[in-house]
Amino acid sequence: MRFGWVRRPPGNMPARLQMAIAEAEAGAERLVGWAQVGIILLFGTLYLVSPKAGGSDLMFMPVPWALGIYTVFTVIRLKLAYLGPLPGWYLALSVVADMALLIGLIWSFHIQYHQPAAFYLKAPTFIYVFIFIALRCLRFEPRYVLLAGMAAAGGWLALLFYALWEGGGMGVITRDYVAYMSGPLVLIGAEIDKIVVILVVTVVLAAGLARARALLVRAEEEGAARASLARFFAPDVARRIAETGLAMTPGSGAEREATIMMIDIRGFTRMSERLAPDALMSLLAEYQARLVPVIQAEGGAIDKFLGDGIMATFGAVAPDPAHGARAMAAATAVLDAVARWNEARRLGGLDAVAIGIGIAGGRVVFGAVGDESRLELTVIGAPVNLAAKIEKHTRKAGVAALAEAAVVDAAEAAGWRAGPGVGLRRLGAAPVDGLDGAVTLVAIEATP
Repeated sequence: MRFGWVRRPPGNMPARLQMAIAEAEAGAERLVGWAQVGIILLFGTLYLVSPKAGGSDLMFMPVPWALGIYTVFTVIRLKLAYLGPLPGWYLALSVVADMALLIGLIWSFHIQYHQPAAFYLKAPTFIYVFIFIALRCLRFEPRYVLLAGMAAAGGWLALLFYALWEGGGMGVITRDYVAYMSGPLVLIGAEIDKIVVILVVTVVLAAGLARARALLVRAEEEGAARASLARFFAPDVARRIAETGLAMTPGSGAEREATIMMIDIRGFTRMSERLAPDALMSLLAEYQARLVPVIQAEGGAIDKFLGDGIMATFGAVAPDPAHGARAMAAATAVLDAVARWNEARRLGGLDAVAIGIGIAGGRVVFGAVGDESRLELTVIGAPVNLAAKIEKHTRKAGVAALAEAAVVDAAEAAGWRAGPGVGLRRLGAAPVDGLDGAVTLVAIEATP
């Protein structure tokens, strides 16, 4: 059951946050309802055990009536809170009803104890006003806190006026504090203090709640941004971006020492010609699903997908002195992941997929390109072009993965070692298509 006239969170708030706040507020309303049930039980118990000075000749007993009406209202309210979100008008009515119950109980004291109305102004039950106001902080809407505070202040002001009217006006007003505390007199300053305290506490709670709501929205937005970043970068890299507040505006950038990895599927063009569109996209999805987590697990960041190609960076997004070692670890992990994938494909009667990996390192620029409507984080520099050329050279060299020798040397200096089943074969300086001069390369190969 849902009410069509329920006030919705602002439209510019993230949808996930709207749902989170709605769920939290629904839970808060149920909690408020049970708290009100507890208050009713407390008031009822206190009434039963307290002496009834009015005696049996008192025809109208206001307390049982007030508690009975409020009990029915609370039970209905609690049931509706379990059925769905409560409409705004009902919540406002509930706030006023809470204060009406409390003010009504305090007012009834002078009847119950056969005292002048000024008697109830000294009732310790006054402090329950702050409980009813505080209950409204369980929601994320300061307006209900303000309403509770204004209802409490207005109710106490009404009690003051009633006490003056019932006592004959100026005759019950005193400036003597001792006389006020020991008799049915009214000290105007003391009652104004109570009203001022109610209003100040209300404003402070509402302001604090408004700030907390703003922080909640900001935290949720940052959490969503971090979750989005984690789709492109390794979790620790995404965390570092979020924590350092990396500027993501067009034209912003930073120079880094980094390692670039290019991965490509061999013969993908021919494969795309003979596969149906769904089968082709399914192949790409599985390929990326297997390799991306492996790369990210080693601290790599996915810069972009180039059709069947994957460009990953190490140390570009955030400085990392061991970027070469991470890249080499990722390369061996990718080769292992592809080997396991091909084994599963063979068991399924499918052809194996061959890939090529090219790795190069050096000085790059990492930054944002595009405009305010669409940004893309990217890496620019000679190592990017070199890694792409090296990846293409794997076909000519007849190996699955090639790395610039300088990267391998840096990785080994950082403590990386080829694990079991992986061998390194230095090819020496060799010409690479598209580049001037020779490049010293190292083949990364599986060993028996």
